Amino acid sequence: MAWDDGLTTYDFGPQHPMAPIRVELTMALSREFGVFDGAGVDLLDVEPASDELLSLVHDPAYIEAVKRAGRTLEPDDTHMLGTTDNPVFPHMHEASALIAGASVAAARAVWTGESAHAANIAGGLHHAMHGNAWGFCVYNDPALAIAWLLEQGAKRIAYVDVDVHHGDGVQNAFYDDPRVLTISLHESPATLFPGTGHASEAGGPNAEGYAVNVPLPAGTGDTGWHRAFDAVVPPLLHEFQPEILVTQQGCDTHALDPLANLTLSVDGQRRAYEELHKLARKTAGGRWLLFGGGGYGLVHVVPRAWTHLLAEAAGAPIDPDSETPQGWRDFVRQRTGELAPLYMTDGRGVSFTPFEHGYDPGDPVDRAIHATRTAVFPSHGIDPTL
Repeated sequence: MAWDDGLTTYDFGPQHPMAPIRVELTMALSREFGVFDGAGVDLLDVEPASDELLSLVHDPAYIEAVKRAGRTLEPDDTHMLGTTDNPVFPHMHEASALIAGASVAAARAVWTGESAHAANIAGGLHHAMHGNAWGFCVYNDPALAIAWLLEQGAKRIAYVDVDVHHGDGVQNAFYDDPRVLTISLHESPATLFPGTGHASEAGGPNAEGYAVNVPLPAGTGDTGWHRAFDAVVPPLLHEFQPEILVTQQGCDTHALDPLANLTLSVDGQRRAYEELHKLARKTAGGRWLLFGGGGYGLVHVVPRAWTHLLAEAAGAPIDPDSETPQGWRDFVRQRTGELAPLYMTDGRGVSFTPFEHGYDPGDPVDRAIHATRTAVFPSHGIDPTL
């Protein structure tokens, strides 16, 4: 686990939905459950990413623009700094570079074999582009971690993004690179930012079928989401056989998230983490690099979801029937003035019928699944109809 208290200094201000308190509450809840106390669980030292490292993904002129904006606090329209989504704030470069450095530190731990799994829960800033900020993201730490792994000699990296928003920045960074398979399950671009992530976005001329998008209709809940995940992600990962599985776990798919329109429960999100862990073991030799991402249910969703994620990665999953610790509830009340949730999940059962048991063309989720499989499965030698 890559951690430094400075990771909570990535802060767009008190009115911005991406409040660092969500990370602080996650770490506090994880500590209450002893997630970091288990055998083999270590906190990795973190250093800010250097300009040279950042330039694996970002334009040097953009890096200089971020530094300048963090000093002057003046907007920069060319680089999308100072927008409503990405306000400038003091020391913006330093805070953003620390998150990027933490993700590369986690990547290094997995690549060198220091750890089979490594996480940066403050990371997952998947929207940032080569030359501009975008969607609450200044530097694209997942793309940077993947680019660093490629520099070390990795030949096959799979990236699975379960944030409610399309993982557009990571997709764009590797759109024509067959060494990187990007898979994003997200709310349909017809109803949600960033307006991309159609099934037809399937990779560049040198990497056809290596960008995979599953745009799900607004209102999709646990059953439909897991039906789509099961129909697309495991077959591709089993065929691709990545050296490392990289995942982004934005938990803004939850029904209580104020910025989006999917209706998953914490139980559904917890099950996704279990499935990703299994896939890392089955397809990537157990090598799993994981990040946080979006999530704006600051008290009731993010801390519970990501504590389950970190516990799963640590090999000590938390019983879904567990109560939240009283010490954590007190801390939540002290820090936010809100009442914390009493239990670690929403108490939902999660089940679905596999897509292979029958395609219903009248079901919008099934239509999305069919479109994605048709667009990309043939490129991997997989029959999309089976």
